[in-house]
Amino acid sequence: MEKVQVAVLGLTAHSSSNNAYALYLKEIEGNRKFPIIIGAFEAQAIALELEGVRPPRPMTHDLIRTIIESLNATLGEIYINDLQDGTFYAKLIFENIGLEIDARPSDAIAIAVRCNTPIFVNQDILDETSIIDASAEADEFMKDNRDMGFPAPEKKTKAKNKVEVLQEQLDEAIKKEEYEKAAQLRDELKRILESS
Repeated sequence: MEKVQVAVLGLTAHSSSNNAYALYLKEIEGNRKFPIIIGAFEAQAIALELEGVRPPRPMTHDLIRTIIESLNATLGEIYINDLQDGTFYAKLIFENIGLEIDARPSDAIAIAVRCNTPIFVNQDILDETSIIDASAEADEFMKDNRDMGFPAPEKKTKAKNKVEVLQEQLDEAIKKEEYEKAAQLRDELKRILESS
């Protein structure tokens, strides 16, 4: 199975629930992206690390990084290896000890951003779930941050990405005649645009 390297593009609130977020991953050598729906705790853990915010006490994922470092283990990669019934599956792959541990992608990515570990996705999953990101800014953003692996978007870029994602979701909801969802997305877009 072919692996494709991806990086964290951003997080947005998921329209169907107050406690769910869409974590967008984008291929580094291309223009496809795909969302993984994650919980609020994991979204917060990823966002805090990407923005360089240090909580006063270590979070669970910080503790895991400390354990990995203390054991002199090398987390070689995160591999999103399977998709079954809408649920993504991932593995933590430790290269120096030949160990693979199953994990939720949200936890795996929260650990990856702390350990500066590359994230890979199975090519078949990317083919099945991705959407084309035609945004030139998103391409430039990824090129500029390719060496980092886990870029932290500037706040201006994040806000624009969120607006673009919401606009895409709104267009799709209208196309599918999901008018209640479209109204919620429209209202969320309006709130964001009025606050910026």
